[in-house]
Amino acid sequence: MKALQVISTNRVELREVSKPEVNEGEVLVRLSAASLNRRDHWIREGKYPNIIPNTTLGSDGCGEVLEIGQGVPDEWLNKQVVINPNVGWGDNSNVQAATYQVLGMPTNGTLAEFIVVPHHRLAHKPTHLSNEQASALPLGGLTAFRAVFHHGKLQPNQHVLITGAGGGVSQMAFLWAKAHGAIVSVTSGSEKKLSKMLETGAAHAYNYHQEDWAREVSASGESFDLIIDSAGGAQFNSLIKLIKPGGRLVYYGATAGLPSKVDLYRMFWNQITLQGSTMGNDQEFLEMLSFVNQHQLVPMIDSIRPFDQVIKGLDRMKASQQFGKIVVSLT
Repeated sequence: MKALQVISTNRVELREVSKPEVNEGEVLVRLSAASLNRRDHWIREGKYPNIIPNTTLGSDGCGEVLEIGQGVPDEWLNKQVVINPNVGWGDNSNVQAATYQVLGMPTNGTLAEFIVVPHHRLAHKPTHLSNEQASALPLGGLTAFRAVFHHGKLQPNQHVLITGAGGGVSQMAFLWAKAHGAIVSVTSGSEKKLSKMLETGAAHAYNYHQEDWAREVSASGESFDLIIDSAGGAQFNSLIKLIKPGGRLVYYGATAGLPSKVDLYRMFWNQITLQGSTMGNDQEFLEMLSFVNQHQLVPMIDSIRPFDQVIKGLDRMKASQQFGKIVVSLT
């Protein structure tokens, strides 16, 4: 079968590998679609811990169960499924275990024609979504769901700011917050992406490359009950200034690096919560899919490309050219 594998630092390759065998408690899934994440790009560039050569990349996938191992309920056979990318979250729903991993490194992932996973990693595909759309949900959707609801404690009609609106997790957070009845604004460094988010229903869209964007927001009287951030960096304190008293700033990344300082004075006086977040537990994965079904939500898709163009997809992600998820068709 074909699989996208890490060969060495800064090198991935689409290659022929052996089809995996099913053991007790496992299922064989023929993948029809998989989507790319920044995680795959970072692994390719050697910027991720514990990289193991000859490992198949990919955390997001949708497909059909072709074979089941001993002890697996018969009901899964021939079902269309999405795969939960959590590996060993643990018993504490509030935080992942020390041994927690994400599918796609060091465990073989979804950028392959077939994958074997424990049957408890399966969930039924939302019926209103195509396989390509469903494949875009798992990692980004779960990360956004936990940030918005578990840590963000979002309520209808609250004002939310989501940074970096071109990213997959940010766009999922936008969809979840809008569906829940929030008033959602966004930031991006791309005017084109900001225009698209306004067309999609954003209340306001701010270009973070404009030096005084946060000051202009404050001058307009706008402030936020919840800010969801993936960047960190020098603008972190600007975000803190935009939070309402008693509000929350949830962050799940630091792509812009670490802030040089944090405005603790403003935080304690306004009783602001600063909360880190990452992925989500297995129950939240099922709740996320239920939320998608309830509101008939459809992830934003940038492009769908054949498997032999997967590396070009990673190149597009590296250049931050995408708007929505980049999906690979595996059939």
